[in-house]
Amino acid sequence: MRFGVSTFVTDEGIPPAVLGPALEERGFASLYVAEHTHVPVEMGPPSASGEGLARHYYRTLDPFVTLAVAGAATERLEVGTGIALINQRDPILLAKETASLDVVTGGRAVLGVGAGWSRREMLNHGTDPKTRVARMREYVLAIRAIWESDQAEFHGEFADFDPIYSWPKPVRRPPILIGGWGPTTLDRVIEYGDGWLPDVGREDDGLAEAVADLRARAGWHVPVVAYAAAARADRVEQLTLAGVDEILFYLPTEPTAPTLERLDTYARLTA
Repeated sequence: MRFGVSTFVTDEGIPPAVLGPALEERGFASLYVAEHTHVPVEMGPPSASGEGLARHYYRTLDPFVTLAVAGAATERLEVGTGIALINQRDPILLAKETASLDVVTGGRAVLGVGAGWSRREMLNHGTDPKTRVARMREYVLAIRAIWESDQAEFHGEFADFDPIYSWPKPVRRPPILIGGWGPTTLDRVIEYGDGWLPDVGREDDGLAEAVADLRARAGWHVPVVAYAAAARADRVEQLTLAGVDEILFYLPTEPTAPTLERLDTYARLTA
C-alpha cells in the first residue's frame, strides 16, 4: 500500500518547500493539493462557526506553482492535483503546465481533475455549469492529444483547434485521475481516465462495491487513489480491504510546527 497526503496549501500554512521534504523524509509517496481560484463574495466570508466554507478555501496557492516548489525540494515524491478544476482552465495551457511540472520533477506529476461543484466560481470563468461534465471530457481528450502528438489537433464543442506544436512533452505521461463520486463518475473513469480519485471523507461509502464494479466493467485493474482519508488504523484497514492502491490522508492546513507533529503521527500509522 502506498500512502500520501491531500491538503490545501495556503499562504498561512506550512510552505511547500518544507512540506515536500517532510513527506519524503517520513516515507510518504505523494502530495496532492486542492485548487480554488477564488470564492465569490456572495458565498460569504470564511466561516468561523463551521457552517460555511473554511478559511483554507479562500487562500489556496496555485497548485502548479505549489507542486513545482515541492517537487524541486524532493527526489521521489509524486506531486499531483487533487483536484485541478479543469473546466476553469484552458486545456492547451493546462497541458503545458502539467507537462512542464512533469519535466521539472523528472516524471513525477499526476493530474487529478474534476468537474467542480461551485457553480458561481465556474460562471466567473465563463463556464456554463450545465456543460461541465461534457467540457471536462473534451478537455481531457484534448490534453492527451497534445501530450501524445507533435502536431496535435482536436475538434469538439468546447475544445477546438487545428494542428499545433506544443512542448515540452511529459517525461512520463502523467496519469489522469478522475475525481468525483456521482452516478456517471465510473463511466468517465472507464472512458477517458487512467484511474479514479474518490473522496473517501464519507465513511459509510460503499467504496468496496464501487471499486469492484469499476474494475469488472473496465476489464482491467483500474488504479484507485483514496482521497482525504481519515488517518486512523481502522480506516486504513477498511480502505485496504476495499482494494484501493493508495491512501491519501487528509492533512489540515496548519503552520509548520503542528503540521510536522501531525505528519509524525501519520508516519507511525503507516509503519
